[in-house]
Amino acid sequence: MNSNPEKSWTVEDSAALYGIRDWGAGHFDLSDKGELTVKVRGPEGEAVVSLMDIVSGIEQRGHVMPLLLRIENLLDARIALLNESFRAAIARAGYRGEYRGVFPVKVNQQCQVIEEITRFGARYGHGLEAGSKAELVLALAALHEDGLLILNGYKDREFIDLGLWARKLGYRCFFVIESPAELPLLVERSKALGIRPLIGARVKVSAKVGGLWTETSGDRSSFGLSSTQLIGVIDALKSHDMLDCLQLLHCHLGSQIPDIQDIRAGVLEACRYYVDLIGEGAPMGYLDLGGGLAVDYVGTRANHVHSRNYSLDEYCADIIDVVMSVLDPLGISHPHIVTESGRATVAYSSILLFNILDVMHFEAAPLPDALPSGAHDLVRALFGVLEDLATTDLQESYNDALYCRDEIRELFKRGQVSLRERSLAENIFLAVAQHIASRLDGLGKIPSGLAALKESLADIYYGNFSVFQSLPDTWAIGQVFPVVPIHRHGECPSREGIISDLTCDCDGKLDSFINSHGERNTLPLHPLKAGEEYILGVFLMGAYQETLGDLHNLFGDTNVVSVRINGDGSFDVMKEISGDSIADVLSYVEYHPQTLFENFRNTAEEAVRKGKISLTERQSLLEEYSASLRGYTYFEK
Repeated sequence: MNSNPEKSWTVEDSAALYGIRDWGAGHFDLSDKGELTVKVRGPEGEAVVSLMDIVSGIEQRGHVMPLLLRIENLLDARIALLNESFRAAIARAGYRGEYRGVFPVKVNQQCQVIEEITRFGARYGHGLEAGSKAELVLALAALHEDGLLILNGYKDREFIDLGLWARKLGYRCFFVIESPAELPLLVERSKALGIRPLIGARVKVSAKVGGLWTETSGDRSSFGLSSTQLIGVIDALKSHDMLDCLQLLHCHLGSQIPDIQDIRAGVLEACRYYVDLIGEGAPMGYLDLGGGLAVDYVGTRANHVHSRNYSLDEYCADIIDVVMSVLDPLGISHPHIVTESGRATVAYSSILLFNILDVMHFEAAPLPDALPSGAHDLVRALFGVLEDLATTDLQESYNDALYCRDEIRELFKRGQVSLRERSLAENIFLAVAQHIASRLDGLGKIPSGLAALKESLADIYYGNFSVFQSLPDTWAIGQVFPVVPIHRHGECPSREGIISDLTCDCDGKLDSFINSHGERNTLPLHPLKAGEEYILGVFLMGAYQETLGDLHNLFGDTNVVSVRINGDGSFDVMKEISGDSIADVLSYVEYHPQTLFENFRNTAEEAVRKGKISLTERQSLLEEYSASLRGYTYFEK
């Protein structure tokens, strides 16, 4: 790892290696002790706290790894930054409308998150977007009255009635028409209850965007009205004398849009729809541009699926600029701008912390000075490759070694080579591969056949977590999150590895990582120390991961702890939620823990009758079984 062994490793080297100050957006850094820190700004200035100090405090409260750590200050900071950035852009441009942000509940429905967003966001009138009846129910209980409430998704009678009553209670609640089929029921229920709704129309914009989530724009988008369908909605509202209810235009280009030019193109098209709706006689007043504000997961500020080529200030300024450039020449009043920025709001505030349980090294064991008499000719040939490495071409040597190893494996399958001979051959091959890999950095150009050699020899670090439960987007869509040790940054990370989780699944791994140059397939890590925990953090994972997680191998929710950092660098633990017990997850898949215990108790009693175990053993066994039902689903020391 350290290209100059004479130069001692520093904390600055680690900060650069892991790109912490690039993707950290000013929220994360390293201390002089080599510990990863969280930085927050308050009335008294900047406060910094070590994640290791937080972990220590959490463990003293009885919580073990893995755990999800939420930093409430970071959630507040992102809401403030989004609203203040739009306010500043509006003031600079002389824009005559307001900015009204809403948080899409689907991005993170957890109670602690929604409560904090609505509590802190109340000062900005920050609202919520609900796409289902359940999300509407929680939104009405959490949202302050002046907060905007956007209702997306398909809506049945119960959904519509609840939204109409919310309107009568004083909520600025917009029913966004996604499909022409929704409008007749909304009109019917509106007349039945005597409540005139606020209506928005979601349109399909033809502008296509880059990134991982592109199917929400274009003609084949699952949601939104075509231009023909939009005309139909307008005419239907006119026929019911309800065109005055149509006050919002909604469009959603996609999530995590990396290129600012795509955003400008989408806003431009949306503005043209807005202009013509005004021309049709709709009063309008709100332009909802959906989500799309990207998070720079890799910190490269580039047009890349995991990055973005614009700043938040540029995003706000460009939206304002495009809207004004279209509406001002026509003398149309500036609408209130709404965005549904979910990912950029919550990504930074949640961190997955987990400990490493073990490491698998792909290293040769000590070899004998000479081969045993009677060794197979292919084993001798392989040993000869190792002895001649200093004087032969590396690619040719590797090809020869690979051929010998594969032939020996075939002979083993046919019973012509013993297990001990195969083991010796595998060990010699590893020694050859390691020697070649150690010389690659000194080559001017690495042969194509050796390009992946170092990766094939990388360690496997076994992490105490489940990818499928805590980081489902890493295997589902190839999402990349920053993964960094939270301590030991004063030491050179001398190993290269990937991370395997606890599940019995080959997809349960992390093998795409972020560094100062973008992405790589292995992660620099430190060797484990006997008797000392090695703790890694996965950052920027607050969007979607908690909601999308599943029960692969029946690993449940982790422990969750929310903290608030104080101005003096101390922190308060605000909320603690214990992770799922084994009984909890079994109940999720339709088992009854008490019935399971009774069945097992009957099995143990039958074993007593047959003399397989004693009564004392029966009691110990039942106590162990009962304790397991109450226990954590993850590895406990």
